[in-house]
Amino acid sequence: MTIQEAQQEVDKWIQTYGVRYFSELTNMAILTEEVGELARVMARTYGDQSFKQSDLSKNLADEMADVLWVLLCLANQTGVDLEDALRKNIEKKTVRDVVRHKNNRKLNRENE
Repeated sequence: MTIQEAQQEVDKWIQTYGVRYFSELTNMAILTEEVGELARVMARTYGDQSFKQSDLSKNLADEMADVLWVLLCLANQTGVDLEDALRKNIEKKTVRDVVRHKNNRKLNRENE
């Protein structure tokens, strides 16, 4: 599925089952909440925190998909073509960072 197809799929779902989009501000708050839930799973899976009983049902892939879902909603609401925006963003980073990371001693140190 392309990003553009994902945006269309989300829009179709909203129109069919969701009645309408939440307001942009509400979706921004929901996006923040979903990123927090993803951060919780990451901290417990890859960080130093242990899982609480209530965290055991959380799934990393599902939490990432929740973040993507709301981001796609916001893109649809604001008229952003995320596929085009990502392509342009990659080009920007490629030009800007052509040697930046390769010359970063912090990144090029052997694992200590």
